[in-house]
Amino acid sequence: MNPSTAQARVIVDELVRNTVSHVVLSPGSRNAPLSLALYEAAAEGKLTLHVRIDERGGAFLALGIAARTGRPVAVVCTSGTAAANFHPAVLEADRAGVPLIVLTADRPPELRAAGANQVIDQHNLYGDAVRYFDELAVAERGAGQNAYWRSQVCRAWNAAYGEWRCGPVHLNVPFREPLVPDGDDEWYESLDGRPQGARWTELPDFGALPSFVVPSARHGLVIACDAGVRAASEWAEQHGWPVVSETGGLGLGGATAISGGAWVLGVEEFIAAHKPEQVLCIGRPTVFRQVQRVLSDPSIEVLLVRPDSDWPAPSHNVRQVGQWFDEPTKPSDPEWLARWQRADAAATETVRDLLAAEPWPSGLRVAEELVRGLPQDSLLVVGSSNPARDVALAGGQRPDVLVHRNRGVAGIDGTVSTAIGAATVHRGPSYALLGDLTFLHDINGLLTGPAEQRPDLTIVVLNDDGGGIFSLLEQGAPEHSDAFERVFGTPHGADLAALCAGYHVPHTLAETLTEFRAALRPQPGLRVVEVRVDRSRHRDLHARLRAAVAESVTSS
Repeated sequence: MNPSTAQARVIVDELVRNTVSHVVLSPGSRNAPLSLALYEAAAEGKLTLHVRIDERGGAFLALGIAARTGRPVAVVCTSGTAAANFHPAVLEADRAGVPLIVLTADRPPELRAAGANQVIDQHNLYGDAVRYFDELAVAERGAGQNAYWRSQVCRAWNAAYGEWRCGPVHLNVPFREPLVPDGDDEWYESLDGRPQGARWTELPDFGALPSFVVPSARHGLVIACDAGVRAASEWAEQHGWPVVSETGGLGLGGATAISGGAWVLGVEEFIAAHKPEQVLCIGRPTVFRQVQRVLSDPSIEVLLVRPDSDWPAPSHNVRQVGQWFDEPTKPSDPEWLARWQRADAAATETVRDLLAAEPWPSGLRVAEELVRGLPQDSLLVVGSSNPARDVALAGGQRPDVLVHRNRGVAGIDGTVSTAIGAATVHRGPSYALLGDLTFLHDINGLLTGPAEQRPDLTIVVLNDDGGGIFSLLEQGAPEHSDAFERVFGTPHGADLAALCAGYHVPHTLAETLTEFRAALRPQPGLRVVEVRVDRSRHRDLHARLRAAVAESVTSS
């Protein structure tokens, strides 16, 4: 057996022993030893293999699977720019705490020194975005190779899914030719792993073990950002603290849930009169400025529940960081919660009534209808920019819905692929709500070969022909109108139906509310539902909603 084949087979076997059950592969020549070893393992039912020709999309597919399962997923590519195309997903996995094992094939040192084709410097390619980096020694015949290869896989797995914080790791693997099996199965030593399928090095299956943060105030507020929403709801209900989420009412339940929290936090008069003594923030807030304002208030004590050292601290006023929290030492104040609940009811009713009176469609109304129409136990993948805000501002309360958002670095990269990956392993109906630029940025994610699994996923695309989010920011003010369309609005005029047809993905244009509701009914396979929205209405609608909510909350 040649050394490259031996090394690749051992690496794949040890990945399986370390509970890696999904691997995403992009084809190439230098990674041929791993490709063939993975194909054999998949044929034997040891793992599920996903093949994608686009490395960036493949890495985000792996991220979606890992985020949904909570388990490390391996992603494999050849050398050169292929490895560089993994970088956006590695950055997202870093900030979001998603366990990825990145395996990049490489030329051996003598070919790099000779300026060989398809060579870049892959040593520490992803910088400090990975928890662990190692370049394996080039495989050779000799004693101790099997143990070395297996040990390094275990080290990588432990760093990706270890005691401190989940995240990406990088193993760079230089292969010498020959790169394909030579028909000889003899090797210098035994290539077997531990008996009974055990890992080479046994390590605790940490996941995310809890430590403690201890609130100590009567008037507190819980802010849940993606991870821990349901656990936060249970704790807040038990102790009488209102709980708000950056996903609005999605995944949020219990008697103390404030599904209109994004609106209520934006009413300055209410917050001034009902300022919490402590805020318990779970996860990493990214979307709303009103959340950042509360966390930045020096008079509010901030407690963070985040399992890593990269914690958000807008005004550097964090008192304590941990992974979970204990019981408060002071009794709750029922009237404190009641005032927040009255404000929530007023805001929710105002938004619902105003949106009902608006002509169809708007981004907020589409989000409202989508969330309301989701089947029980659905997965909803929410794109960055306007969709992330729309579901929080108009979605309503659905504790039975599982939400995923790529909010680690909040980019629009790879969101189609992430949604497909998450839907592939979700046991139930799956949906995604994306803006048109997010969809177009990763439309290659729709490219799925005939041998690959297509999940039951409905992708709803809010098509406002450009960057609608900028309409709501400072750039969208009237004084910037001359430059706005060219450098912020960026209209594209793309025909989404034609693009979907090219990928053999069914497309539906929902022009009426009735058509949209019908399009949301669960169907097998991958499909796209397009809703065209006029982004020139965004700014005025949000302004009217803010004013109406402020009036209703302050008078409630």
